[in-house]
Amino acid sequence: MNPTTSERFLALDVFRGMTICFMIIVNTPGNSATSFAPLLHAQWNGFTPTDLVFPSFLFAVGNAIAFVMPKWEGLNQSAVLAKILKRTVIIFGLGFLMYWFPFIKWDGRQLLPFPFSETRVFGVLQRIALCYGFASLLIYFLKPRTTYMLSALFLMAYWILCFTLGDPSDPLSMEGNAGLRLDKWLLGDAHLFHGEGVSFEPEGLLSTLPAIVNVVIGFWAGDLVRRKGKTWETLAILLLAGSLLMFCAYCWNGVFPVNKKLWTSSFVLLTTGLDCMIIAGIIYLVDFLGRIKWTGFFTIMGKNPLFIYLLSEILATVLNMLRTSSGDTYYRAIYDNVFRRFGAYTGSLLFAVCYMLTCWLVGWWLDKKKIYIRV
Repeated sequence: MNPTTSERFLALDVFRGMTICFMIIVNTPGNSATSFAPLLHAQWNGFTPTDLVFPSFLFAVGNAIAFVMPKWEGLNQSAVLAKILKRTVIIFGLGFLMYWFPFIKWDGRQLLPFPFSETRVFGVLQRIALCYGFASLLIYFLKPRTTYMLSALFLMAYWILCFTLGDPSDPLSMEGNAGLRLDKWLLGDAHLFHGEGVSFEPEGLLSTLPAIVNVVIGFWAGDLVRRKGKTWETLAILLLAGSLLMFCAYCWNGVFPVNKKLWTSSFVLLTTGLDCMIIAGIIYLVDFLGRIKWTGFFTIMGKNPLFIYLLSEILATVLNMLRTSSGDTYYRAIYDNVFRRFGAYTGSLLFAVCYMLTCWLVGWWLDKKKIYIRV
């Protein structure tokens, strides 16, 4: 059952496609105030299905690195480093520009220039870029066993740093955590995320340290499939590893709670454990049972994940910027006039699904034209 090169990526494309679909649905509800609870992030400690989306994308990045590694072996060191650096810088830059776009803002009465001094520096794509860059360097220069040991050290070090550098009275609070202190010192309040009502960066620099481990464990899973093939042994190892990671997360949760916004070490173990089980399930359905008819929908998204994600975010920004004659945003007007009649919660979900399908149609067209946008 050793896969061919073309088959080897099917489960990964499906996994990435599922992640992108769910990411768009949870990011663009018709009305976030009336979203079903599973489609919202946990307010602080705790876990919802939505909290799995972002770490799953990082896990998929690690999967992809495992299949790229053989190509790197045929290149000299400077060429590999150039590829890693180029991809890291481009993805980080795209993320930064995405938050700055369209370089103007609405102050309630008129459009004004959006100054650089108020731009958000870190974010989703920026974290993907940094995690990809650091994980790639670790994997390229170090032996796998050393990389995995360092990953465990990263999780332990982050645990220690959170409690030693955070507010002694409440080191895991939104306003007292060590990551926020570092981000404020490094960037200042203006360059942080303000969606929580206070200056707080959920994709800050310090919490990127444990997020690198999501990529490394994703690499481990992809490398396992690449080396051993899609066999019963591979599935057993993935399921056992997933169970072990989730058990460790459960034990660690008592002293270092699962928290997506702080990206705690227990959160890393929980999400990577779930991802190992999900990828094993996809491999079982696709390669063992041969059920592939359902995969086409997701592979369309999985073949152009970065472009489709950027499209979804930029389109939402444009719809929220443009105003109708009554002063509502086009985004709000579409929801109010079309979807809200189905009910506040159902209408919000239907809006999100239709928005995702709109992005899917763009992906379908790109796939039909054999256009695959790579960085």
